[in-house]
Amino acid sequence: MIEVIGVRFRPNGKIYFFDPIDYELEVGTHVIVETARGVEYGKVVLGRREVDEQKLSSSVKPIIRIATEEDDQRFEDNKLKSKKAFDICIEKIKKHNLEMKLIYAEYTFDNNKVLFYFTADGRIDFRELVKDLAAVFKTRIELRQIGVRDETKIVGGIGSCGRELCCNKHLSEFVPVSIKMAKEQNLSLNPSKISGVCGRLMCCLKHEQDTYEYLNEKLPNVGDFVRTVDGNKGEVISVNVLRQKVKLLVTTEDDTKEIEEYKVEDIKFKPRKKKYKEKNSISDEELKELEELELKEGKSKFNDD
Repeated sequence: MIEVIGVRFRPNGKIYFFDPIDYELEVGTHVIVETARGVEYGKVVLGRREVDEQKLSSSVKPIIRIATEEDDQRFEDNKLKSKKAFDICIEKIKKHNLEMKLIYAEYTFDNNKVLFYFTADGRIDFRELVKDLAAVFKTRIELRQIGVRDETKIVGGIGSCGRELCCNKHLSEFVPVSIKMAKEQNLSLNPSKISGVCGRLMCCLKHEQDTYEYLNEKLPNVGDFVRTVDGNKGEVISVNVLRQKVKLLVTTEDDTKEIEEYKVEDIKFKPRKKKYKEKNSISDEELKELEELELKEGKSKFNDD
């Protein structure tokens, strides 16, 4: 076991572990640490705790120091410089007529590098752009192409639920999401209903997945034949997962058929395991599957913009 603290470098970003050595550090304290990108300014979000050293993907580096007032001021200055760098880069992109969308600009704490994050439909030849930017900023320039989910996480926004986007508000890492989750939760497969601002499947599908898995295991499948406590036999035509109720097409004694609703505890059936096994996050193949489904139904395609 090794004693560590958790540090973040941006709001809701990934948490990295560092050795606190002999410093007394509380949650909320700003520290200076060394990372693969160089010296960085971060915020302690997890206090001292012991973790299994074998579970860590890399060796834990010690923090350099607790941030001073000068460090705090430098960090604020870098944020202002980053905004100016963003505006300059926009002008240079227009000058070179590049089909790319600049999302964010960032100075490293030690000012050894300026990073520009952008989205584009394909590969972009930005060699001339890098030369122009290097001539302006007199430091190392790095351009990183990111995906639409990363763009949404950085920019933020309001979801269809009326709340701030999960990825921007509280998710430190993207969770795997798949079409199977929407099916398990009996949601419409209309892309406009289950896709987020980024055009990909909503991250919140994962939030309720465990609950739906648990509740679905207590219910029969649509099409199953079950027997009720009052002796009737019927075919399951629909289920209400959250209310734990089942609608049956029941055959009465006079051979007429009626639709009746029962609580799950009022019917008898052989439980079937329906444990959902998550495999991969949303893939191009799954997107094509949805697109083909929507084309058959005459609806709109997934929006990948």
